[in-house]
Amino acid sequence: MRLFDTHAHLDDEKFNDDQDAVIKRAKDADLSYILSCGACVETSRAAQQIAKKNDMVYCAAGVHPHDAKDFDAGQLRQIEELMAYEKCMALGEIGLDYHYDFSPRDRQIKCFQDQLRLAEKLDAPVIFHIRKAWEDFLAMLRGNELPKHAVMHCFSGSMEVAEECLDYGMMLSFTGVVTFNNAKKTQRVAQSIPLERMMVETDCPYMAPVPHRGKRNEPAYVRDVAAYIANLRGIALDQLADQTTENALTFFRIGE
Repeated sequence: MRLFDTHAHLDDEKFNDDQDAVIKRAKDADLSYILSCGACVETSRAAQQIAKKNDMVYCAAGVHPHDAKDFDAGQLRQIEELMAYEKCMALGEIGLDYHYDFSPRDRQIKCFQDQLRLAEKLDAPVIFHIRKAWEDFLAMLRGNELPKHAVMHCFSGSMEVAEECLDYGMMLSFTGVVTFNNAKKTQRVAQSIPLERMMVETDCPYMAPVPHRGKRNEPAYVRDVAAYIANLRGIALDQLADQTTENALTFFRIGE
């Protein structure tokens, strides 16, 4: 069995004291791959350094909407430089977040659009973060303004939104949220979409799945996410783990 945590933040300060032990526990839990994602230039660079030290870790570079207020042409150049690293497999996480509005919405949109153009220039897979901004995001999707080689990270939208994203060509990725009692909408999507369009992730150190809820999340717990979805779908964990890993390897072009 192979598992792939397709979205982690191993550079987070919560891993400062035991990062190596966290990666070892991931290996012991049957993980073969981890993608550590950036949220700004600094964290993207840190993710790259972790990938350089660990064979099983890959990375992504991008500026999160929370940091869009400080985004400029210089940062875009630095993200492009980071993307040149052979184990930097995607541009992300990028998108829109109207829940916290840590950055003005017009700055979020410009930051998002500038990075979308970079993804097109580099022909790079894209990792989307969308929170309470579905109206603007779907308007871009319906206007054919988004890359089709993209994954909706931490998907928590409705079945209708899921179908639009799938019809457009995207992948959907699920976190520990799917294991929460109040996540019926997310569970329905995870149960229903084609298995070949799905990935699993932790988004650690955030959103630990049941039975670890309330604790620091870590890549090893992606096994709990996969097991929960496998149970929802009435299939073996091995089948879901192997298929979602193969999906991710193809999506991120690992091994090509």
